[in-house]
Parts: sequence; structure tokens; C-alpha cells
Amino acid sequence: MSITPYLIVRDAEAAIAFYAAAFGAKEKFRLADKELGKIGHADLQIGEARLMLADEHPSFGAASPTTIGGTPVKLHLAVADADATVAAAERAGATVLRPVQDQMYGERSGMIVDPFGHQWFIGAPVANVCPEEMQARYDDSL
Repeated sequence: MSITPYLIVRDAEAAIAFYAAAFGAKEKFRLADKELGKIGHADLQIGEARLMLADEHPSFGAASPTTIGGTPVKLHLAVADADATVAAAERAGATVLRPVQDQMYGERSGMIVDPFGHQWFIGAPVANVCPEEMQARYDDSL
């Protein structure tokens, strides 16, 4: 069993280019709607993770965060170097919402919003913190 995020964006062609520049995504394939000039489906690989996306298609119920005014869903991308990945994403057009810093749960992470309205936690492990220690650190932060 696995779970794969499926993102709806306002400009899938631009999103594919952004994810390639920001995260090193490789396009596996796409299904194009030549009549509408849109991407009906694209399959990307980011490291070992799979990501699917498509252009908005309101009559199909597929609306992007830009159209609906945001999203409550956040994606987490595990990387080897959070600072470098966030910097690459910013150069590619992302906005940094939270700068990269060491976190109490053992990651060095930050948060970005991509140009299509999707929010990403970018994290790299820096310490192995057991759940009990995480809870104690969390309690201390309140």
C-alpha cells in the first residue's frame, strides 16, 4: 500500500518545470488534452517519491489552491539538505513561509508555498529523537 499526492494546479506545464528546478523532479509521462491545451495528468518522480498533477478542470471538480483561495493540506518532502532545497525552491519561484531551522523533533526544516499555492515542509533529519523526548520538548515549548 502507498499514498501518492495528486496536485491540481493552474498551469501544469509551469508546475512540472518548477518541481524539476526546485526538487529535481523527473517527468515519467503525461496525458495531454490537445483540444483544451491542458495536461490532464502528469506523473513525476522526486527521489523515491511519486507525485501526480493535472491542470484545473472545474467541470470535473478539479480546482487549484489559487482558484479556491488556499489549501489546508501541507506536503512534507524529506531531503538530504533542507537549506539547499529551500534555496533552490526559492530561486525557482517559491515563497518561504518559515525559514529553515533546527526543530525539536530532530529535523532541520522550513516551509514554502510553491507558485501554484501548494505548501511544502522541506525537512532533513539531524537527530534521532524518540517520541517521549519529542513530547517532552513539545510540552516545554508550550
